[in-house]
Amino acid sequence: MTQTPGRRGFLLGGAVIGAGALVSACTSNEPAAAPAATSAAAAPAPAPAGGNDAPGDKVVIGFSAPAADHGWIAAIAKNAADAAKQYSDVEFKAVEPTNDINQQISAVETLIQAKVNVIVMLPNDGAQLNQVARQATDAGIPVVNLDRIFPDKLSYRTYIGGDNYGMGVAAGHFIGKRLKDAGTANPVILEIQGIATLPLTQDRSKGFADALQSYGFKVTAQQDAQFTVESGTEVAANLLQAHPKIDAIWNHDDDQGIGVLAAIKEANRSEFFMVGGAGSANAMRDIQADSGVLKATVTYSPTMAASAIKLARLIAQGKGMSDLLEHQVPQSITLASETITKENAAEYLPLGFES
Repeated sequence: MTQTPGRRGFLLGGAVIGAGALVSACTSNEPAAAPAATSAAAAPAPAPAGGNDAPGDKVVIGFSAPAADHGWIAAIAKNAADAAKQYSDVEFKAVEPTNDINQQISAVETLIQAKVNVIVMLPNDGAQLNQVARQATDAGIPVVNLDRIFPDKLSYRTYIGGDNYGMGVAAGHFIGKRLKDAGTANPVILEIQGIATLPLTQDRSKGFADALQSYGFKVTAQQDAQFTVESGTEVAANLLQAHPKIDAIWNHDDDQGIGVLAAIKEANRSEFFMVGGAGSANAMRDIQADSGVLKATVTYSPTMAASAIKLARLIAQGKGMSDLLEHQVPQSITLASETITKENAAEYLPLGFES
């Protein structure tokens, strides 16, 4: 598809990484050009001179991710490349992005053959890319597993990703509280998922259901929209036709949300409110304007890719995180999901990605 309004974060080699800088995953549209002031792809600031960010041993970081045919994935690649540019001791070796499992396996194998120092990988599918990640670790190349987790912990040195369950919880609490405060009884709550078969989607739905249950509510209807604008439009149109009265909608992904909002506008419906997911700049601007049904989004930030590069550098150089007492980088880091509303959208807009 997000962290705290108070900018809580952790220090990584002297640089603050916001635990709430953060939005899952995903659509198939071409990302729009980002306004300079709000683009997450802005030129990176030089890394601080002291501590872990001071130049050290030269390291080659391999990088593999799906094709950037979706705003969130495009921002992942940009964040990773920009983070690498901050360091004079990092050579960034990105392989061709692809949505084909076999091609990604082959691409990662080239990084193994090139004997890079560490690999940062966002797999198209964690289970299907697990074996090549294990191949890398067995060859002595640490793997930083980004976002979609490998099932075998022996396949990666460190995992970093967003909190999918937490996204659902955040969305559920926003919707549940708003409906409860309005005195709404037996609300019609719709859920538009991404790809239903992915564990990340199932975690989001579980968190959403659990949070709603605490208010005595449940999801009325649920359908997946495949993380694409086109499917978002089609699925939303079907749900709108099937439900003449709706109280709230949670759409898992702001990229596919472009299609969802288009269907809502076409149907001329406005009796409900909607929550998005991932924290796109487009969604934040809509929330700021407060002129439509979209009232919030819950983050799953692509800035996690920049953090992954920083972690990979520390691992390759045998360093730990300067804010922690331990000498090694943690095995797992899960970033929290923050709720973005009209009141705090301006704070998060610089971290948003363009759908």
